Amino acid sequence: MSSSMNQYDRPENYGHHSSGPIFGGHFNENEAYQVARPAGMNDWLLAYTLGGEGYFRTPAGEKRVGEGTLSLLRAGVPHTYGTAAGESWNFMWVHCHRIHEFSYLPQEEVFVHTIPEGELRARVHQAFLSMLHDSRERSSYWEQLCSNSLQEIILLLARRTDRVLDPRIEQTLQHLSSHMIEPLRIDELAAAVNLSTSRLSHLFKQQTGTTMIEHLNRMRIEQAALLLKHSGRNATEAALDVGFNNYNHFAELFRRHYGLSPSKYETSF
Repeated sequence: MSSSMNQYDRPENYGHHSSGPIFGGHFNENEAYQVARPAGMNDWLLAYTLGGEGYFRTPAGEKRVGEGTLSLLRAGVPHTYGTAAGESWNFMWVHCHRIHEFSYLPQEEVFVHTIPEGELRARVHQAFLSMLHDSRERSSYWEQLCSNSLQEIILLLARRTDRVLDPRIEQTLQHLSSHMIEPLRIDELAAAVNLSTSRLSHLFKQQTGTTMIEHLNRMRIEQAALLLKHSGRNATEAALDVGFNNYNHFAELFRRHYGLSPSKYETSF
């Protein structure tokens, strides 16, 4: 059942304000749970499903939501939502006024998108937790902090809809960016996404136009350039900072990418 909150804290009793602060909660509901608003509401509803299965019904039809799914219900749309028959539905939700970033998403009555397993899902989950925490605590700058978390979730969602990739390649890209300075272990990456090393390598090149090592080296080189420009690191230090143990190899890749050596790049500012 849902966490203990008074009747006015439930999402079905909220949503009658044209604008206002972010407000949310975390529920785990049985199959009896249903909310019906024939006239819609003035707020937008963002829900993130942690487990089980729920549904949203609007004039456009019904959409099911499962683990890892983000759902954005537009203001003014008549709707019913609840737990799917024979299921439970564990989800976090927030009501909010419209923000500009919503325009980056498909303009559907209820937009539903499943975030793939991995670091991106963990990031969305953490942003949701931060938003709920700040909206409840309401300490200094809580509204700005909530807005930042909401914007992060929507922008991550918009980026996924802007670039449609195989979820296994998305997971690989997330791993490469999060572990940029570590040695590349293609066999371990392949095992993590349930592909053979050859299949992962082929699919990565097919979808991104580059190999994994080329992608990783580009990130490292561009990060090194930022360190040289803004942090006061010298070329040797920058190379080590981004994961290159062989300076000559780093310098060669840097020269190919920027057209001059790291040391010349360093002194060009």
